[in-house]
Amino acid sequence: MKNVTLAAALATIMVAPAFAQSSVTLWGRINTTVESQKVGTQDRKVVVQNNSSRLGLRGTEDLGGGLKASFNLEHGLDADTGAQTNVAGLNAFWGRQASVELSGSFGTVRLGSWFPDSYFSSVDRTSNHNHDTGTSSDNLFSGFGFGARTNKLGYFSPVVGGFGFIGSVRAGEGTGPRAFDLSLNYDVAGLHIAGTYAQNDKFGATNERKAYGLQADYGFGPFLVTGYYQREEVEGFKSRDIGRVSAMYTSGASEFHVNVGGSKAGGDGEFWRGGAKQYTFGYNYNLSKRTKVYGFYTKTDYNSPTSRNGGQPLALGDFNSLAAGVRHNF
Repeated sequence: MKNVTLAAALATIMVAPAFAQSSVTLWGRINTTVESQKVGTQDRKVVVQNNSSRLGLRGTEDLGGGLKASFNLEHGLDADTGAQTNVAGLNAFWGRQASVELSGSFGTVRLGSWFPDSYFSSVDRTSNHNHDTGTSSDNLFSGFGFGARTNKLGYFSPVVGGFGFIGSVRAGEGTGPRAFDLSLNYDVAGLHIAGTYAQNDKFGATNERKAYGLQADYGFGPFLVTGYYQREEVEGFKSRDIGRVSAMYTSGASEFHVNVGGSKAGGDGEFWRGGAKQYTFGYNYNLSKRTKVYGFYTKTDYNSPTSRNGGQPLALGDFNSLAAGVRHNF
């Protein structure tokens, strides 16, 4: 009888976590290309290139009454070497995302570290041929928000009449700038429109930075057209304007992509690059819902810049790459 009781107790202990956590999912993406790359006047070279490969854990617990608790842990890895990815200077194992949240009819409250939502509402939707990863990602948009994505509190509103609001604030904690990230999204009948705002407050020798954005995409039949405009301002320096348009045509398992962007900037201070242009042509073939083979050609040309010290020309290397790769989600 004692043996039966002990077995029953052990069984209860072993299954208890299954009741406490209703679902946990292991997921990820391996995305790797072989590329012929040329930087500036250097010799062309062949490279095996990682494209934001990742590994993650997601979990959700139903607390009843419409209330749910969930978490998301996301690790970046270099699929070509197996090394940990250093994302935006945050060289941490869960460097892409580490967050916990509560959601219900009121929306969602999130705590932790994650990518700016203004990015996912605009740039990520426009550079869609390879999910804005690798060498064909958008080289021109203002991504200063990536450096201020830890120690955050965020709110995701319910979607009402197609409208949804996302806002987050970074505490700073005396070790970095306080930051804000806002996006307002509207979705109806294949149309998406987003207005975005990001700000890093002044901290130490770092000036205040602001970025305003507007994005739209529209899908009709086999076509998807997208575009965004962004204006970045840095305290004490000139502002710059960035824009990008893209289009996709789908035929069966095939996707045909074209993507063109440009930036115009002041020639001093923070914007010493002086502007640039970038274009990409891509082709994806969907072997399944989870696996694609693809190829692209991308090129970024920087305008003739001047340095911050003495006005001498800088050898910023223009870049181009011809690539073929495989992307697999699991």
